Amino acid sequence: MRVLVVEDDPQLGIWLRDALATAFGSSDIVTTLDEGRAAIAVRNFELVVIDRGLPDGDGLALLPHLRQQKPSPATVVLTALDDPADIARALDEGADDYVAKPFEPIELVARARAVLRRLFLDRGAMVSIANLSYDIVNRAVCVDQTPIVVPRRELAILEALVRGSGRVVLRETLESAAYGFEDEIQSNAIEAHVSRLRRRLREANCKATIRPVRGLGYLLSGE
Repeated sequence: MRVLVVEDDPQLGIWLRDALATAFGSSDIVTTLDEGRAAIAVRNFELVVIDRGLPDGDGLALLPHLRQQKPSPATVVLTALDDPADIARALDEGADDYVAKPFEPIELVARARAVLRRLFLDRGAMVSIANLSYDIVNRAVCVDQTPIVVPRRELAILEALVRGSGRVVLRETLESAAYGFEDEIQSNAIEAHVSRLRRRLREANCKATIRPVRGLGYLLSGE
């Protein structure tokens, strides 16, 4: 799952990026509306957290662009404005939730998870391949209903493979899932992560298999 944070306060932005990355997966941060538009033009996000007071305008101006995406992401608006009219405007313009500053980390993560849970009701939050199951919202992996622990980047790769199960998932897609805009990616990083992930699943007696497709990427199947 990919998260985009649109926040111009450097300290708050980094805190948001790290907290949301821990909870949901890879997270990117931009500081203006223009950067936000550019980010969503080149990458699909499942969750976007937007501050209203940005240097080049109201963060709500980003909502119409997000609603044009298919599928559109979950959106949470942050602001110091707590007037009911401001809250109503944000929700009317398409925000899924609205969090007033200041807020506690646990509240933001819980609200974001609730929004994502609603978003995935129709899309299917639980995916199963053979005896492997993956809960997209809670990022939980089970083999034969037994939870297994998967490190963050391997988990991002597994999620991309699960959501594309039965199809070849391009190497570039896996890089996008596991790394942010500012991350440096070693030439063999994806191969190393996939190798460790395959070993981890094999040790858990997982019957789903990850197969390389030469020159393209990887395929997850239950056969």
